[in-house]
Amino acid sequence: MASTMLSLASTTPSASLSTQEILKGKARLGSGRVGTLLNKEKGNPFIKAKSFGRISMTAAVNVSRFEGVAMAPPDPILGVSEAFRADTDVKKLNLGVGAYRTEELQPYVLDVVKKAENLMLERGENKEYLAIEGLAAFNKATAELLFGADNPVIKQQRVATVQGLSGTGSLRLAAAFIERYFPGAQVLISSPTWGNHKNIFNDARVPWSEYRYYDPKTVGLDFEGMISDIKAAPEGSFVLLHGCAHNPTGIDPTPEQWEKISDAIQEKNHIPFFDVAYQGFASGSLDADASSVRLFAARGMELFIAQSYSKNLGLYAERIGAINVVCSSSDAAARVKSQLKRIARPMYSNPPVHGARIVANVVGDPALFNEWKAEMEMMAGRIKNVRQKLFDSLSAKDKSGKDWSFILKQIGMFSFTGLNKTQSENMTNKWHVYLTKDGRISLAGLSLAKCEYLADAIIDSYHNVS
Repeated sequence: MASTMLSLASTTPSASLSTQEILKGKARLGSGRVGTLLNKEKGNPFIKAKSFGRISMTAAVNVSRFEGVAMAPPDPILGVSEAFRADTDVKKLNLGVGAYRTEELQPYVLDVVKKAENLMLERGENKEYLAIEGLAAFNKATAELLFGADNPVIKQQRVATVQGLSGTGSLRLAAAFIERYFPGAQVLISSPTWGNHKNIFNDARVPWSEYRYYDPKTVGLDFEGMISDIKAAPEGSFVLLHGCAHNPTGIDPTPEQWEKISDAIQEKNHIPFFDVAYQGFASGSLDADASSVRLFAARGMELFIAQSYSKNLGLYAERIGAINVVCSSSDAAARVKSQLKRIARPMYSNPPVHGARIVANVVGDPALFNEWKAEMEMMAGRIKNVRQKLFDSLSAKDKSGKDWSFILKQIGMFSFTGLNKTQSENMTNKWHVYLTKDGRISLAGLSLAKCEYLADAIIDSYHNVS
């Protein structure tokens, strides 16, 4: 807290007033008591004086211990929403944050989530602390969803599963584990990738490098570049892969390409590290969206998988996810789990229970589980419809002959438009369409009714802004 000191000087240097008297307005010039207070330390950098005729006021302020703390830049994704809220234009459109919206562009709480919460109320469940590793029923359900209940890695108890703070927290827990038990190992991250991946590994002091992924010429996958960079990386590196619906591009490898990716990773003795944020939400099928992870597990590879239930169950604010480590034996899995718990304890102690019970209730009840799958198909279907409508609008309005078919080839809630930073800024400044600076748009925040307006904005920005 800053403190202020004042002085009042006159031609009678022997006279002085207390600071309290000055502040209370009791100072009277010529009283014989007015003098110089403070300001004797002329070299003090914290004392500043300003003269008003015969009166000199001096203020000294204690500098905060946090003077060296700079203002952090706004988050590149969450900052988009802040700018959107400040915009008063009625046509504004927020395509920045990846959160599902209805056709009316309103947040959506799944019906199955409401039913699961009602079950919790009926049972009168308490809010006691969970174990460090989380809710046992959740951990069982989430691992079986990911691999399939009959998968050998489940039957042989070779998966160490720990409930984490959604996908972000699960990735951070794994990063701390890597830093501790694989010192010096680097993580290969796709270029581009989700904006928070680099932050997570930076904060965990895990070195990382990028592998080629996006090809701007085709607005598609640079598969050859990806394979080449994986093979060129130091042996034993971690390769961060998006299980499905790559963020931000929406570009996924084909099944045949996944086979070759796993070949390259095995050849260099790398460790696959999957980020699975959209299982069931990308295609509408839980099994299809987990096929890449299951392929690697079937090859007998040890791997990491971070999971999130923010998108597929709409549990954004509940922060529900898990880190899974597939090991070569049940003994190794037990040891890995014990160390993940050891890392979690001083980090956040234990995870939240509410969302974990929702997941466990939904997956554990056949009726609710089937209802969930139907709702996921509905959400995925709405995004597919919007994607198709946007492609149709772009194709009909753009007379240049540009091929916009990449919009349809991408999958999931995001689309990489191919717009550069300047063009993206034009989208916002002129058209009031908010997106990230790399040209990524969230189709989940788009409605069928807004597709033609968005197409106009994209065409204008693409052709008229260099």
